[in-house]
Amino acid sequence: MLKLDDRDIAILRVLAAEGRITNAQLADRVGLSASPCWERVRKLEQAGIIEGYQARIELKKLGPVMTVFVTVELTDHTAAAFRVFEAHVQKLPEITACWALGGGFDYLMQVVARDIETYQALMDAILEADVGLARYFTYVVTKDVKPGAAPPFDQLLG
Repeated sequence: MLKLDDRDIAILRVLAAEGRITNAQLADRVGLSASPCWERVRKLEQAGIIEGYQARIELKKLGPVMTVFVTVELTDHTAAAFRVFEAHVQKLPEITACWALGGGFDYLMQVVARDIETYQALMDAILEADVGLARYFTYVVTKDVKPGAAPPFDQLLG
């Protein structure tokens, strides 16, 4: 594990909020010159701490869209059953995130679809694929309250 100092954490904090910032602006914000800042960013990328850079897209400006969270229970709880389900989920672009859970449900999925009919067609296709889905529960997002915030680095690494 890479040992992070205050400057590394500052770099992560800025990049998490503003991924398109130039290296010169980043260096200025964290109190470094451009070359050492670039080297630190490269080291964080090579260590896998920075996995990539993404744009936040306001999908509703592109057309009708809905976000749905789905809790999933599998029929079987073997390692093989989990691998089959997870491999199938990886192939479905409508599932924008999926987490394995400890507790009552096996997975929590985030699904983005045009409408409820499109969402239901996706779930029907998963059921027909016979990937071990026993049952699922649907939670439709009615309002974005705090989407995509940067993590609290000071608390996590403090």
